[in-house]
Parts: sequence; C-alpha cells; structure tokens
Amino acid sequence: MTEVLFVTHADVRIDPAVDVTEWGLTERGADRHARHARALDTGHDAIWCSSERKAIDAAEIYADVLGLPIQQDPALGENDRSATGFMPKDQFEAAADAFFARPDESFRGWETARAAQTRIVGAVERVSATGAKCPLIVAHGGVGALLLCHVLGETIDRVRDQPGGAGGNAFRFTLPEKRLLHGWRDIAPD
Repeated sequence: MTEVLFVTHADVRIDPAVDVTEWGLTERGADRHARHARALDTGHDAIWCSSERKAIDAAEIYADVLGLPIQQDPALGENDRSATGFMPKDQFEAAADAFFARPDESFRGWETARAAQTRIVGAVERVSATGAKCPLIVAHGGVGALLLCHVLGETIDRVRDQPGGAGGNAFRFTLPEKRLLHGWRDIAPD
C-alpha cells in the first residue's frame, strides 16, 4: 500500500508578462511550505513535483527539510491553459467553472478536464509504482481537484476544488485502495 500526500503549491507571484508555468512562490507561499515541511511526520520517502516553477520551488523546500531528492514529472502539471494565457481573476474563475462543468469539452483550447484527470491519475499511479511507501507530491489545485474526484469515485465537479484562493492545501489517500485519509487541509493555517 502507498500513502500519498498531495500538496498544492501555495501563494504565487502573479505576473501577466511571465508564462504561468514560470511563476514562482511569494515570500508568504515559501513560508507556508517551510512551516508545513517542519510539521510533517518523518515517514515520507520520496518527493515528486510537476515541472512548473511554483511546484519546484515548493518541492525544494520540502527536500531541504526532509533530506530527500526531488523527482519531476511534467504529467503532474496543472491543466494546460496555454491557449488563453494569463486571464484576470474574474475571467479565470468563469473559465475554471466551465472547465469543470463540461469535462469533455475544451474551454477555448484548454486541455479538457477529463484528459487532465487521466494524466494526473496516471502520473500519481506511476509514482506509487516506484515503490515509495509515502511519497509527497507537490502539484496544482485544478488537477488536485480532479485527482480527488477520482479517489472518491465521483464525477468531475468543482465542488472538490481546494478551499481558499491562494493554494497551499493538501489531502492524503492510499493506493491502490483509493481510500481518502483526509480531505483538503490548509498546509499552514495562520
């Protein structure tokens, strides 16, 4: 049995002039991950992350505290939204609603929710197949919600999206049983 801790990157430095995949963590985001890393149990035996800058930044914090190397997998990345690029928050939220509401349709060229779910589930299953007993995976909120729907055996629905607006949440589950040990929790509540 593998026990997975799925963590979403915390607060990011939003810059419309920079590709979304290259956004890094804010000071607050880095601090939240550092506090979470120090509070973790020592049972984690692997760290995986997406190849996006914000996830790498967060994974490096866990690696420093836990003394583990980082392994990257681009398949752990957020749903591909490159077709639209940066969107102001209100437009992005409406687009995300459409993404989840119509999982088999592309929103203006975005990867579909169904395709993103298949990709993230496959990536997490590959991590589990490496033999790690308690991997920590640092990724993103949208694919995290899709993964959580899969673990719970539910249809794709934004109701499973992480709480709050700044990221930095985690849930824990087992594979291959797909037993949820806890739902979304803030990694470093104030």
